[in-house]
Amino acid sequence: MLTLGIDTSNYATSLAVFDTDAGEVVCDAKKFLPVRPGQLGLRQSDAVFHHTAALPQMLEELSHRTDLTAIGAVGVSARPRPVEKSYMPCFLAGVNAAAAFSLAQGIPLVQLTHQEGHIAAALFAASGSELFDRQVLVFHISGGTTDLLFCEGANPVQCLGTSGDLYAGQAVDRLGVRLGYAFPAGADVSRLAACCSEDIRPKVSVKGTTCSFSGLENQCVKLLEEGRSPEYVCKYCLLCVAETLRRMANAAREQYPGLTVVFAGGVMSSEIVRDYILTRMQNVRFVPGKFASDNAIGISILAAKGVSAWPTTSM
Repeated sequence: MLTLGIDTSNYATSLAVFDTDAGEVVCDAKKFLPVRPGQLGLRQSDAVFHHTAALPQMLEELSHRTDLTAIGAVGVSARPRPVEKSYMPCFLAGVNAAAAFSLAQGIPLVQLTHQEGHIAAALFAASGSELFDRQVLVFHISGGTTDLLFCEGANPVQCLGTSGDLYAGQAVDRLGVRLGYAFPAGADVSRLAACCSEDIRPKVSVKGTTCSFSGLENQCVKLLEEGRSPEYVCKYCLLCVAETLRRMANAAREQYPGLTVVFAGGVMSSEIVRDYILTRMQNVRFVPGKFASDNAIGISILAAKGVSAWPTTSM
């Protein structure tokens, strides 16, 4: 059986199809929402409009790559997180499309959350089905979250820590937009950072599993005003994120020793962040870029687990 996943976040429209028998993603599609130059995102009403306009075309694209009539269930991100009062209007576009597809095909509709989709995609890419039956620590790092979660498989049981102000992805995007790049600017910041060979030791603000990134934004502005190159400042920004996460993870491991730490979310696709952490920590998992960033892959996988016995396979 095939399952369809739909995710309509404040960054991108995403679709994915998962094959439950083969235990693999057979196709996926993603389209970033258009943001005007210099802007740091979209109004929710604009995001809903762009999702609504994009979904029919993207479904047609998938129909050329797989048989949509073989879809046996559809999963959708219905809200940001699996917590009370978690809500963003942009997810309504995905819910409406999923509900229409479900009714037209006469198949189950599985409502999930954006965060669960991120976690599931990261676990799957990191180890196939291995981590879905284990306790793990998962970072969900994006423009709207800096959450350190204690999870049982893809189920976030407890949020152990977060940012008290600015999110990691916001700090990265604001720097990129300041440098003249389009929002979201994480890929451009990472590209510039990779051009810097200087040894950098960033200042971070971490207390246990709680952090702050408002100071990072101010530090980046100050460094640019002092004449530091954009390459240097981008590397400084990403290394600050990496060192912050390392310290938060170490603090969490005092409470949950020995658990694997998985890094999910768009910011975690940065090679600068990945390489920094991998050389300083053991038993950690990073995943390929498309599994780390906003996508429907995890939603399609969770939809499969919700309606069928998903076989144990590896990547």
